[in-house]
Amino acid sequence: MANFKLTIGDPKTGKCYQKEVKDAEAAPFIGLNIGESIKGEAFGMGGYEFQITGGSDYCGFPMRKGILGIRKKISSYGGVGFRRMKKGEKKRKTVCGHKIHEKIVQINLKITKEGAKKLAELFPEAEKKAEEKAKEKPKKAPKKEEEKKEEKPVEEKKEQPKKEEPKKEASKEEKK
Repeated sequence: MANFKLTIGDPKTGKCYQKEVKDAEAAPFIGLNIGESIKGEAFGMGGYEFQITGGSDYCGFPMRKGILGIRKKISSYGGVGFRRMKKGEKKRKTVCGHKIHEKIVQINLKITKEGAKKLAELFPEAEKKAEEKAKEKPKKAPKKEEEKKEEKPVEEKKEQPKKEEPKKEASKEEKK
């Protein structure tokens, strides 16, 4: 059946959390449109209410509000799925429709109503990963003066003079 990766954005802190939902937990999303609300009880986040802000399909094409159907090539001045362009420039791009179906892989959500538990409590592994990344980056210590003195200078290679081949010179003289 359906399998979605939810990217939950917290507008107060600016952090995003990810959760994967399968089968029974994913069923309430099918048929919803961008901009609609969904309650968190449907997928194990009691007390929360979310708004669908977008998503992408299995090929990476972004969902765009106002597009009917599964996929469509549109010509537009900008917006979702378009990088910043020059003034007046149009571009033709492929985007997904605004309705969630089985071929959608990622759904972006925004919190509209918070529950009793904080998101940090519901997603403790996200906090642990952030702490591990901070520990992994060791700071480089500058070299001490003693270490610099101990380093030996690189020996320069002496160039050996090239030996001229007398045979070639002799042959030139014979020709004259």
